[in-house]
Amino acid sequence: MKRLIYTFLLVTQMGIVITGGAVRLTGSGLGCPTWPQCTPGSYTPVPHQAQGQVHSWIEFGNRLLTFLLVIAIIAAIIGFFKWGRNRSDSKILGWLAAAQFLGLVAQIVVGGISVLTHLNPFAVSAHFLLSIVLIAASLSLRQRILDVPRISLQPLTRTFGRAVLLISLLVINLGVLVTGSGPHAGDEMAKRYHLDPRTISWLHADSVIALISLTFGLWLLIKASETGGAKELASSKIGLFLAICLAQGFIGYTQYFTGVPEILVGAHLLGVTLVWASIWSFAYSTKLLSREKITL
Repeated sequence: MKRLIYTFLLVTQMGIVITGGAVRLTGSGLGCPTWPQCTPGSYTPVPHQAQGQVHSWIEFGNRLLTFLLVIAIIAAIIGFFKWGRNRSDSKILGWLAAAQFLGLVAQIVVGGISVLTHLNPFAVSAHFLLSIVLIAASLSLRQRILDVPRISLQPLTRTFGRAVLLISLLVINLGVLVTGSGPHAGDEMAKRYHLDPRTISWLHADSVIALISLTFGLWLLIKASETGGAKELASSKIGLFLAICLAQGFIGYTQYFTGVPEILVGAHLLGVTLVWASIWSFAYSTKLLSREKITL
């Protein structure tokens, strides 16, 4: 039950990103033009709505997923009181559980701002980046409460790993700018960033190449410098991350040279959630952001 609850929370946090992407890719960002109601006087789409039934229900469906997320968060908080409050790391677990609720409130506010500002790119980008933070928090909560094994790395490997984590963040943020400058902004009339789509796409592609190169170097360093369980765990996690990055890079280049078709953009959005979840899993398991010494 414990594994089910916290896996469900993680999947739901990632699912919000995917359904939000579906809203943008179908131009349904203003399918429900008011907040918190879908239209004036109704929380659900109404017949003959000016935005069209398809767009209205796609946007409303994204809002509905929030209710599943609420259930997942409530279950996770109850789980903390049942399984976590008497543990030595209860304070950390409590903050991670609370972050899910606070993040949900923040997402509702930012989502409302996005609608009320007619999909201002800064608000839309903040909506996505907040999801990235919450995915990391939900993954950390899941791994910690399930007592997933953790290791310590050699100092050089640790530094290299932090560099890969930081470049992963850079890649994701540049990808956000690419999306906010391109054709899939959620509505035909939505504002875009005043950036040249081709230039920012090239910068994003260059950062991806750098990330893949550094990740491969990190994998080699782990193989050469780590031993025992640390070597096995770290190499398997960074190997998975490298494989996901390669697949994501292939999708990205393909969509660029084929005119960014919606289906590939959707696959790319799924890929970015997997990229982030996999590198954060590596960071958590190797304690890249902590001085705590943990051996396996």
